Amino acid sequence: MQKSRLFLLFLTLFFVMLGFGIIIPNLAYYAEDIGATPTKIALLLSIYSGMQLLFAPIWGRLSDKHGRKPAILLGLLGNAVALVAFGLAQDYVWLFVARSAAGIASAAVLPSVMAYVADVTNTEERGKGMGLMGAAMGLGFILGPGIGGVMGRHDLPFFVAGGLSFLTFLFVLSLLPESLQKDAETAHHAWVSPRELFQQTTLKSPLIPLFLVAFFTTFSFAGLETTFPLFIEKGWGYEQKEMGWMFMVMGAIVVPLQGGILGWLINRLGERRIIVAGLLLNAFGMVLLLYAFSFWTLTMYLTITGIGNQLIRPTNTSWISKQAQIGHGAAIGIMDAFLSLGRVLGPLLGGWLYETSVHPGFVKAMFGSILDGKFYDNNAYSYAVLAVILVIATVCLYVPLRRVERGTCKIEHESSI
Repeated sequence: MQKSRLFLLFLTLFFVMLGFGIIIPNLAYYAEDIGATPTKIALLLSIYSGMQLLFAPIWGRLSDKHGRKPAILLGLLGNAVALVAFGLAQDYVWLFVARSAAGIASAAVLPSVMAYVADVTNTEERGKGMGLMGAAMGLGFILGPGIGGVMGRHDLPFFVAGGLSFLTFLFVLSLLPESLQKDAETAHHAWVSPRELFQQTTLKSPLIPLFLVAFFTTFSFAGLETTFPLFIEKGWGYEQKEMGWMFMVMGAIVVPLQGGILGWLINRLGERRIIVAGLLLNAFGMVLLLYAFSFWTLTMYLTITGIGNQLIRPTNTSWISKQAQIGHGAAIGIMDAFLSLGRVLGPLLGGWLYETSVHPGFVKAMFGSILDGKFYDNNAYSYAVLAVILVIATVCLYVPLRRVERGTCKIEHESSI
């Protein structure tokens, strides 16, 4: 494992996610200041992810053909411009346009960085390398929301995040070498069109259960994220400062887990067990939010959800990269497309459930008499719906994931002969 390159990638993702974390506590409030409703705020989150859905596989495949570094650089520079434009917007239309551009640009960064990790690690080191990248992302969430929460103005964080993205662009341009061995990559992975790529990696792929894991993970968590600022404001009077502290506490617990022991857990327990545990923890934390009654219980239950969510992405990425047959960038780009699809649909459902006047009696029927009814006033029943969807998905994917695991064990056995 090339530790110096992984360290540079760690810093790259840290700065990217630091900027992303800075805007988290402010995006909903900034859009609300301009006059956006919860549904319009959800659309802002969804269009960002919708652009990632469309462009992540293309960026990933382009990084296989032309190199990881050019894709990362273009993504960072485009993201910087889009963030500044978002901070300058004075009406909802320009917010929508700027957020769309940010989605297109950011789609280039994460798949290319993860593909870079796959380039410079072997199968035994892959889990640890992906875990380190997850820790970098989590560390950005520790500091980002806290910084964004104390800035005072809702537009200022977008200028700060844009500046960080531009500084990261200069950092990568100056220090990060290219990882892709073009001759070897081209020999094994010929160029295919986006349509053919979609068919090969989804409709005809035995790894479709892993892509669905990516979808349902982000679908549920994005549905929570969309309304969480409004949820804590209405129920407890908390705003961006308190939410920033919640995310900082969550990140402080998640980062050591990802960076310290996740690689060891993957090698010892296997990807499937960790993914199933992560899905169930994610759902469990959302159910617990129904019973939150203070800042610390909110933080604790959000952290449980965050641990489950953050266990899954690096584990899933490691598993997919071990079986990639069309290039690491393309395969991880397809996974990111499914992640993005979850971020498109999750906020739409979460925002609709939060804003709708549908009576939540069906939730009480599902959970029985254990509910005390307090959460009705805060529209938290939407979190119960998301948790149920996640549990059903976990049950449905359990057997397909076992089949993928058996296929992985067979491939690893054959490669060792």
